[in-house]
Amino acid sequence: MCSVALVPALAPLDGLVESFDQLAREDPLDMPSSLLGEQIAGLFRLRSRLDAEITRRVAVFDRTQGFAAFDAHSTGSWLRGEVRISPNAASEQVRVARQLDRLPEVGRAFAAGEVSLQHVQTITRVLEEAPAQVAEEAGPSLVQLAQRVDPHRLGAVTRHLRHTFAPEAVVRDEAHNRERRRLHLSESSDGVYYLDGVLDTETGAMLRTALDSLMGPPARDDERTWPQRRHDALGDLVRRQLDSGELPQVGGQRPHLTLTASIETLARMPGSKAADLDWGQPVSGEFLRRVACDSELTCILVDANGDPLSVGRTRRTFTPAQRRALVARDRGCVLCGRPAVWCDSHHLVHWVDGGETSVKNGALVCNRCHHKLHEGGYQLVRKPDRTWTAIRGSPPP
Repeated sequence: MCSVALVPALAPLDGLVESFDQLAREDPLDMPSSLLGEQIAGLFRLRSRLDAEITRRVAVFDRTQGFAAFDAHSTGSWLRGEVRISPNAASEQVRVARQLDRLPEVGRAFAAGEVSLQHVQTITRVLEEAPAQVAEEAGPSLVQLAQRVDPHRLGAVTRHLRHTFAPEAVVRDEAHNRERRRLHLSESSDGVYYLDGVLDTETGAMLRTALDSLMGPPARDDERTWPQRRHDALGDLVRRQLDSGELPQVGGQRPHLTLTASIETLARMPGSKAADLDWGQPVSGEFLRRVACDSELTCILVDANGDPLSVGRTRRTFTPAQRRALVARDRGCVLCGRPAVWCDSHHLVHWVDGGETSVKNGALVCNRCHHKLHEGGYQLVRKPDRTWTAIRGSPPP
């Protein structure tokens, strides 16, 4: 009797397994793009239907306390042990299953594969707190919206809805999110910095707005990835803030990046040591030359033991007047056109190699192109038509 009873229960799953085995035997490389796209979209719909059936069965399993037959304490603990999902995922699965009983329209769309599990999670999360009348009225509208937009946009609408019936809860959530704020900046042994954190809504929105304004649309020849462009935009943001002189002074000086190096390192002499950043991290001589292209330099004469003997005057490589002349001539980065305020003043022939600090020997380049000219091994050359190009090779003597 028991074996006969189990066959109908497992037969649909056996059919699913056979279908998946058939899919696995197909080679997507042999399919035209149109068919491959149709299959991908269809599989996503089937995944939603499969998630709906799992949720429907979890609801019954939970309501009848089926977990007790397995000596488990709850449906969530059974899910964690039996199907090996995380505690948060198990709790969320049970929560959604319990909510769908009171939201039949959501359950119907879910079972038909018209909305995904993420959509359903978003809808049930807001409607479980809503008064019964609000849930009854808003449910069908949210389902219709979920059929047209992604879960992120749906979430924005549900947050608006929640504010209509529980504004105090929204304020509490914002306060909770702000308490979660944190930012960790750590340096690895190879000189790379790792950034990890949680930003509150306001700070995150301000940072995103600032980065997007600095990134702009990518140039046609910009081969950087999106994360790399965002990283470089953050560097531009910090650099512009430091250059503005509006930050509080530290030790009587404006905050600035400090490198310490010998003249041999700056001149790229064989056997010279690396330069040192003010946080103690060694950097290459080419890193140093790029920064020294447009910076304030303080020459310190030391004896054989490294003890200072005299300190020279701090000077800026390009004077303000020369900088204004470069801006008037170049208007922006001579290679990519980025605005002049984002640019460094670059020596065509580095001053340490005998190049003069003059408008004739200078050009405006943005930070990305400046990296290309130094660490990338390129040389900036002005063509007869007065346009600029970057070629591989060393500068002329």
